[in-house]
Amino acid sequence: MKYFNYILIIIGAIVAVYAKYDTEQNEYILMGGIVILMLGIYRISRSIPSKHDREEDTNNLENE
Repeated sequence: MKYFNYILIIIGAIVAVYAKYDTEQNEYILMGGIVILMLGIYRISRSIPSKHDREEDTNNLENE
């Protein structure tokens, strides 16, 4: 499932660049590419723990 997020980012970037490449750019394709790109980034960032959570975990382990 992790690779699916990277694939979303790559596809979103390719679609966004493709929409920008044409002289008459299609805004809907560009927006769709950006949405796919941001969805992939969101899914990856959701799995990364925050710095605050990691500091609390290490403090709890040191106090035990």
